Parts: sequence; structure tokens; C-alpha cells
Amino acid sequence: MAKAPAVSFFCTECGYEASKWMGQCPSCHNWNTFAEAPSAPKKGPGKKSPSLYSAQSPVKIREIRPESGERVPTGSSEMDTVLGGGIVKGSLILVGGDPGIGKSTLLLQVCRNLAASGQKVLYVSGEESPSQIKLRADRIGEFPENLYLLCETDLGTIETQISALKPDTIVIDSIQTMFSEEAGGVLPGSVTQVRAVTGTLLRIAKGEAVTVFVVGHVTKEGTMAGPRVLEHMVDTVLYFEGESHSSYRVLRSAKNRFGSTDEIGVFEMRGTGLSDVPNASAAMLEGRPEKGSGSVVVCSMEGTRPLLLEVQALVCRSNLGIPRRQAAGYDYNRVNILMAVLEKRGGLKMSDCDAYINVTGGIRVREPAMDLAVCAAIISSFRNRAFDRDTVIFGEVGLSGEVRNVSMADKRLAEAEKLGFARAVIPEGRKKATAPKGKIEIVGVKSVYDVMDLI
Repeated sequence: MAKAPAVSFFCTECGYEASKWMGQCPSCHNWNTFAEAPSAPKKGPGKKSPSLYSAQSPVKIREIRPESGERVPTGSSEMDTVLGGGIVKGSLILVGGDPGIGKSTLLLQVCRNLAASGQKVLYVSGEESPSQIKLRADRIGEFPENLYLLCETDLGTIETQISALKPDTIVIDSIQTMFSEEAGGVLPGSVTQVRAVTGTLLRIAKGEAVTVFVVGHVTKEGTMAGPRVLEHMVDTVLYFEGESHSSYRVLRSAKNRFGSTDEIGVFEMRGTGLSDVPNASAAMLEGRPEKGSGSVVVCSMEGTRPLLLEVQALVCRSNLGIPRRQAAGYDYNRVNILMAVLEKRGGLKMSDCDAYINVTGGIRVREPAMDLAVCAAIISSFRNRAFDRDTVIFGEVGLSGEVRNVSMADKRLAEAEKLGFARAVIPEGRKKATAPKGKIEIVGVKSVYDVMDLI
């Protein structure tokens, strides 16, 4: 009697595999997400799995000649900065972001710039009709003739068109709508389909030296939807971030095999599409209050780029048994730690106060140099005294209330001086190692006590 084929199940949310069906996934803890995995198609005699490269035997690493590494500019200086100087040929780039944030608009503008430079570009959409894309294209401007549009979800048909057209750049919008017959009869967007489609696109990108942009959806937690292997297979992962009520958008790199992952690009959404914001610091500080308490300017580093931001704090007495604390653009847990330091080391009784922290412009900051600015904003709001408008402040705060050094202080001071700030409050240890920059006055502080004396 023939042995029955083994049946396996997988979680459609995270890709966890099991030998039997489960009500709750042990990995992501979601309910009723298990589905039966389709059986792999049988290979005929002499058939082999597709390979990325033509080499079938090991090659000595000393005999390999590396590629030139020439980068192709996208026509957007902000995007080139995030990518590390431009597009690397044969790379697979994943672009994710919230619905309606502008992913398709950004890539359509990149396609327009690449086509204008002489490249043959293919834009594949599985979510919109040609007329819908044409309406968005008309708002952006005139497009060259060598930009082709294909509305299709069948990967086999897309491969046929790619072989006939032989484009230099391909955009897939989006990966969750593509369907491959090799993955079996599961629905598009499932773990099996996403893995199979990404593998095929990776083979096309590496084998044909074609740049492939892939649009990916994100979950409500802000992570890329689909299996985690999707981010491991691609060369670059870009996140397009921003608030729905703000016109500014931030392009951030989470993975980049050809450059740094610390750079950001700032864009502004307008009626004609997305435009670069070369002087992001001035844009973020626009509309700052004249003499409002709780407002402090900090210089944050995003990769090698200094960025001046306004940190706002609102501290008021609470009528609740447990005071309310909120943070937008900054780590909520870090705010609680800094308030505990100010109460313990600085003697500020805020255990019965509500506290709200906001970083203007819709920017999310993670670096510790924000600590001193957040403390200064909290003190300013608690005492209802305005901080000096012409002063920029940055530094890390420890649990003992000490102010620690931060990196790249010279670049931060140069950016502050360029925008007309007269004074900078920095860690005392960094002041000794930092040469004065022009006319800007440098004030060194050792602990939060010194900051309290400044307000």
C-alpha cells in the first residue's frame, strides 16, 4: 500500500510551520491563522531548480572579479542618500509603508526620472487600473516614452513580458498581489506565494542585472506584512513613514547591503507629488512658538546628517489616580525613565502630573542625544518658564542625573550655527574636545542640575 504524502500546515501571518493544525499560532499568538501547505510540484526527469547564477561549481574567491559598483542616480537626492549614493544594478529593493503614505507616488516619480535618463522602465501594478495610474501620473507631470505600464498579477505572464521587453528597471506594486502557479493553489499574499514570487524576482534581478523595486504592505504594528524571510531575501529594505495630518514624509533604511542603514530622506507631499526637502532642519522648525514654555530645539543625527528638531513637553497636574503619560516621536518608556531621574535627582515632584512629549514634524527619533532636550522641555513646562529660543541642546542623561557625551558634536554645532543659533548646551566632556564653531557659544553641563539652573 502506498504511503500517504505528509501533510503540513503553516501560519498565514508569520510563516510558522507545524505537522498538524493548531487553533493558536505558538509564534505570533494569532488565532485561526493555520492553513494547509500545498504539496510541492513534482519535478520531471532532468529538471532542476532555477539558479541565481550560471556557475554550477565552486569558484576560488581570488579569481572572482568584482563588479564596478557603479550607481545609477534616481533623480532624487534624498532617495540617493538613503540608498547610499544611488541604485546598484541587479539589486532587489523592498519599499514598505502605511496605506496612502505615498509609496506608489514615490516609485512612479523614480520611474519617470530613470526613464528620462535613457533607461527602459517597466511598472507592474496589481492593485490599480491603467486609467488610475494615468491620473496620478498626470498630476506629477509629463512622462517619457520608454516608461511602460503593465497591470497584471500572474507572475508567469510578467516574466514573459520582461523577457520580451528587457527593461533596465522593474517596479512591482505590490508583492502581496502577485500570484505564482509554482506555489500551488494558495491565495496571493500568503506565506508560500510571497516566498515564491520573491524568489523569482530575485533570480531575475541577479541573473539579468535588472534593478527590481518591490512594494510591500505593512501590518498595524508597523512591520512588513508576510513572512520574515521576505526581508532576508531582498538587498535593501526601505520604510516610508509619516503622519496622515503632516505633509512631510521620511524615507528610512532598515537594511542595505550596499550602504549605511542610518541615513534618512525627507520629502514633502504636494499637489504635484513628492518633492525633496534639502534643508530639513529649517522645515522642521517652521512655526516654532516665540516665548512658549516646554519648547526646546535639539540636534539629532540621522546617519551622517544633522537634523534640528523641536521637542515639546506639556506637564500639568492630574486629577487621575494614575497620571497619564504620552509620547509622540520618542520612546514612551524613555520618557518615564527621564521623569523618574528628574524627580529623584532634581527634586521635581511630578508623580501627580500628566506629561505629554511631542517631536514636531512627524519624525521618530531613537538616539540617546535626545535625553537632555526632553529633560529641558519637561523642566521648562513644569516651571512654566520659556527656554532660550536661540539655544540648541543635546546630550545623553544617565540614571544618576549625569550628562554623557554624544558622537559627532562638531556636525551638530555646525548645523545649529548655519541656522542662526547663538548658543549650544552640550555635555561638559564633549565641550573640552570640541573646538568652538564660529560665533556660537558653547555651554557645558555635567548633570541635570546645571540644566535646571539655565531655566
